[in-house]
Amino acid sequence: MDEIPRDQLSGALRRGAVKKHVAAIHVSGKLTLLQRKLSNVLLLNAYDTLISRTRHQIDARTLCLMIGYNSNDMDTLKQSLRGLAETVAEWDMLDEKGQQEWGVSSLLSYAKLKGGVCEYAYSPALAEKLHDPKVFALINLNIQRRFTSGHALALYENCYRFVRTGSTGWWPLDLFRRLMGVEGSAYYETFKHLNAKVIKPAVAEVNKTSNILVTPETRKQGRVVTEIRFRIKENPQLAILDVEESEVARLGLVYSRLRELGISDRLARQWLSSHGEEQVQEKLDYVESRKNVKSMVGYLTAALEGNFTVVAEPEPEVAPPSARAERLRRILDAVKARTPTQRDADKRLFAGQLTDSRMREDFEKHGWMSPLNSARIAAFWGEMSPGLLEGLELQ
Repeated sequence: MDEIPRDQLSGALRRGAVKKHVAAIHVSGKLTLLQRKLSNVLLLNAYDTLISRTRHQIDARTLCLMIGYNSNDMDTLKQSLRGLAETVAEWDMLDEKGQQEWGVSSLLSYAKLKGGVCEYAYSPALAEKLHDPKVFALINLNIQRRFTSGHALALYENCYRFVRTGSTGWWPLDLFRRLMGVEGSAYYETFKHLNAKVIKPAVAEVNKTSNILVTPETRKQGRVVTEIRFRIKENPQLAILDVEESEVARLGLVYSRLRELGISDRLARQWLSSHGEEQVQEKLDYVESRKNVKSMVGYLTAALEGNFTVVAEPEPEVAPPSARAERLRRILDAVKARTPTQRDADKRLFAGQLTDSRMREDFEKHGWMSPLNSARIAAFWGEMSPGLLEGLELQ
């Protein structure tokens, strides 16, 4: 979609030095909030093959879900794509040999919709710049989707790329107005109006919404403000938003099986840390193979804390993982096979079907391993991937 994105689209690349690397690309700010989000989603979708392929594709329905469009509103999507093709990206920087390089390109060289697929491309020169983490930083979609103001998202994008240098450096006000998309407006030629209507609201939303904190500073000639810069530091309270959505899945299938049994997130992590994944899996397999166990959680706790051994039991072998665990394994494999953009859209689509606040909160916290939504998740993926859960019967 970060925002891109983060999720998907989502990822994050940075750096800064004496040479003018990070944020060397400036994109005209005359984009709507949805167009700006669309631009980030398209970039994240194309990023891995940005240099090796000249054309990129994404399912139009997935794209609409990622951006928040009605999936049937193709006219709005067409209008937004047209806006990106008409938007200018400009760079002015030093190359590796210290030579000055200036360039300009449309943000998209073309885009088309056909057969439910959006195809698009970047100019070769722009693709090279966008793919270089020293020049351009992707925005995490988990952060991007929280923004409600186009000015705030534009400010965040242009500040985030300097997070490691701590400051944007001084921008002439004319450049800042262009980045915010308000150049050419007589009203915003007055700094008082620019500050009240653009700078202060945008700074407030960035600091409240994102993983960075920004502080504006101005420089004057006489009594007239002529330049502005933003001090930047990480926002520790919202740094978690910069974690990839696959972070929980990184804990593995054993963690997922524990959560399916109703083990709390904190306890599951503690057991894995204390006993190791291999030992926990051994005890989990053992407990799930037992018959007529009234409390699986209680028995597993005793097995771990009492260090029961599987070989001490009369049964010759451990039963295979339960149907519930196998179902979850297949679902997580299906999720992993999706692109970051598709994964983000899948989550948005499923979350939109949850009307109960407790279930929504549990899904937001645990994703596809949400205990409260396990049955709904299975039904959702059964429809998404026919045959995925074939042969599994939950008791």
